[in-house]
Amino acid sequence: MDRRQFMVNTALAAGVLASRNKASMSTEEFAPERIVLKANGFTFDALAVGQKDRQLILMLHGFPQFADSWTSVMRPLAAAGYRVVAVDQRGYSNGARPLPVSDYTSDKLATDVVSFADALSAPQFHLVGHDWGGAVAWKVAATYPKRLRSLSVLSTPHPDAFAAALRTDPKQQELSGYFTLFRAPDHAAETALLADDARLLRGAYRGKVPAAEVEANVRRFADDGTLTGGLNWYRASALGSSSEIGPITVPTLYIWGDQDQALGEVAALATAKYVSGPYRFERLTGKSHWLLEECPDEVSRLVLAEVKDNEGLPASRS
Repeated sequence: MDRRQFMVNTALAAGVLASRNKASMSTEEFAPERIVLKANGFTFDALAVGQKDRQLILMLHGFPQFADSWTSVMRPLAAAGYRVVAVDQRGYSNGARPLPVSDYTSDKLATDVVSFADALSAPQFHLVGHDWGGAVAWKVAATYPKRLRSLSVLSTPHPDAFAAALRTDPKQQELSGYFTLFRAPDHAAETALLADDARLLRGAYRGKVPAAEVEANVRRFADDGTLTGGLNWYRASALGSSSEIGPITVPTLYIWGDQDQALGEVAALATAKYVSGPYRFERLTGKSHWLLEECPDEVSRLVLAEVKDNEGLPASRS
């Protein structure tokens, strides 16, 4: 990434941070700073807040968002005594945008996450994910359980529960109809999402995300390659296949809004069957997919409770 692009991205992120910080804690001590992580052969942009010697809470964003979607949640967690880092993940960071779709499989995305923790000198850490970040968080918990102190997932059900719902639940099949466009050849999705001043992309936020963040996201996705990087997660995925990640042994919190426009009730309720470790399910009545914007205080409270309950080193897990 050249200096000019870095400055543009920093300015856009600063605008989002400013709009979000008005509604959150005003203590400057807990204002996130921009950092860079060298991980898994790439360079990732990230936000960090809290003392470096504290337990790490790592946060993974979804589509179509960036690391700054976590700002309102990061600040209270840092104030509670944790080091909190949110990363612009593979495809979203200019220094981590490989061209082949095969470089966006869940295995590689999960490896990125443990590499983030390594770069932050955290042998064990708490992991929090939303949307696609949640899907990757489940994969990390299944593949590297001994690295995690706790797992908190917003919106996204366990991948095996989701795959089953895609195969058998007409409602989930309807909700996931947009996958066809996102996985279409010849960059049809990029063209459609950015056409007419990005009307479809803007519409994805359903009026739940602050206008400043929507504008910043649209501008960033309009940069060459950024939207393709995000969509490659869909193109590389095995959504709805019989491939399984298996049961989760890590202490897990799953938060789901019952008005989610993308992830339905069948998979949300079935997720409990795929967690063999301590499990807590929080159903937020009347809330949609955009939990970080609709109820950041509630999310912060729930995640903080999960983290505090699991501050000890991970028990022996297979």
